[in-house]
Amino acid sequence: MDLKTKRSCCRFNGKHRTKWILVAGFFLALLPTFAHADVRVKDITYLKGVRENQLIGYGLIVGLQGTGDGNSSQFTMQSLATMLTKLGVGIDASTVNVKNVAGVIVTAYLPPFARLGSKLDLLVSSLGDAKSLKGGTLLITPLKGADGQVYAVGQGPITIGGFAEEKAGASSQKNHPTVGKVPGGATIEREINFDFAMMKDLTYSLHNPDFTTANRLAVAINHELHGEYASAQDSGTIHVTIPDGYRGQMVQLVSKVESVRLRPDTSAKVVVNERTGTVVVGQDVRISTVAIAHGNLTITIQPNTSVSQPEGFSQGQTTVTTEPTVSVKEGEDKLALIPEGVSIKDLVRALNAIGVTPRDLIAVFQAIQAAGALQADLEII
Repeated sequence: MDLKTKRSCCRFNGKHRTKWILVAGFFLALLPTFAHADVRVKDITYLKGVRENQLIGYGLIVGLQGTGDGNSSQFTMQSLATMLTKLGVGIDASTVNVKNVAGVIVTAYLPPFARLGSKLDLLVSSLGDAKSLKGGTLLITPLKGADGQVYAVGQGPITIGGFAEEKAGASSQKNHPTVGKVPGGATIEREINFDFAMMKDLTYSLHNPDFTTANRLAVAINHELHGEYASAQDSGTIHVTIPDGYRGQMVQLVSKVESVRLRPDTSAKVVVNERTGTVVVGQDVRISTVAIAHGNLTITIQPNTSVSQPEGFSQGQTTVTTEPTVSVKEGEDKLALIPEGVSIKDLVRALNAIGVTPRDLIAVFQAIQAAGALQADLEII
């Protein structure tokens, strides 16, 4: 190494090493903050009065390649005949027998503050015995709300993201071909009357009601607004009085409130799904002092088939005998002592030490609860 290269390395080891140490120290200092990250109000609550509304309608899809409803779907044939009559083509519904048409239910969500002319995505689902909606076009379909009023009108080509083909007794299918979407296929024709700027107060509802979280939320909002404006009404409702300085500036107020951060509280719970073998353990789950032993017993039954072939010209018969072989294998039992008040990390380490699989963990937690040592709710879904 020459003198010039040596000086360059020393310069890097001095100046750049100090910089990397400062950067590493900065991120190490942030690790506790990341481990206990707070959440925003907008992520755990919803504002009363600001929500979606469901829309529904009945429509026809045309242009299918012989994969539509057959003659057994009388409502489709009747709808087609009625539509043709309105278009000036008189036809008897009993004479209609086509397979390029399918009757569908059309659904959509009307977002809050939706305005005339805005577009909505549509979801179409087959009602009859159509095999596929691939290549179809939805005809003009009024979409109604729960009050019976028409709020949007939909029409457009269908996209299903899959296929279903059948020929010569063989079939192939990808995804679900009788359900599709019409992106931006509906136009809003009626608005929901809601004067957001004239609201006198705000009401926030927690997605997961909890008294501690509701109280923390009220305290955090009061701190942000510099006054006693928020109060928790119950475990899931927080009432916010609009400050005088925000009259007529509701958007600015809501933006300020929904960006407030807090640490939500949750109850200690263990959720078990026996169908999939999934176990979720909450952060605050604690177990009293208990000793756990878990062993596996495996019984294997394997048939052994033997064939007896007689010699040539012996007039004997070939015989086949089957004798099952039974083997029993028992896993090595291990005993683990779990002290009281351990964290999730310690609990997982102790259960892994005795070789507990996720499905075995279900039985272990049920046994711990039966012993009265599980200081949490065990919910089986």
